[in-house]
Amino acid sequence: MSIILSIVLVISPIWPIGENPLVGDPYLIVNKNSHELAYILEGEVKQVYSVATGKVDNQTPEGEHTVIVKAVNPYYRKKDIQGGDKNNPLGTRWIGFDAKDTDGRIYGVHGTNNPDSIGNEVTMGCVRMKNEDVEILFEEVPIGTKIYIVSSDESFEELGKKQGAIAN
Repeated sequence: MSIILSIVLVISPIWPIGENPLVGDPYLIVNKNSHELAYILEGEVKQVYSVATGKVDNQTPEGEHTVIVKAVNPYYRKKDIQGGDKNNPLGTRWIGFDAKDTDGRIYGVHGTNNPDSIGNEVTMGCVRMKNEDVEILFEEVPIGTKIYIVSSDESFEELGKKQGAIAN
């Protein structure tokens, strides 16, 4: 019985084999210095988007996190604003990640009802994008995708290589 269990665990698609991420997996990098987010797929930077980040440097948590929640027209709990409402500051999409051991509903990449804020340090810790950009990214990024947040002068290619999302 233990031999069968060992074989099943080794060939199971849920068993973590090798490094994570694997080159080719979708991967996101947010550089707070440049106010940009890079979408990496198949080992190359596919798209770079302008973003807004935290008002204070440490509000947008640095490190590697995992996307664990996605929502269309997210509800804004703080001010009881329904999803889809033009006053909702979360915009049209939410891609939540597990920073600081949270449940994906505190920190996220999301849209905005204030596109002029993009490129600035204005959020309470989230990564803010234009609605049209986050809608594209939402379709491309599955749950489980890694997101690396950093303040760096390095290129996205260099950062991707260091994180294992781009081959050396």
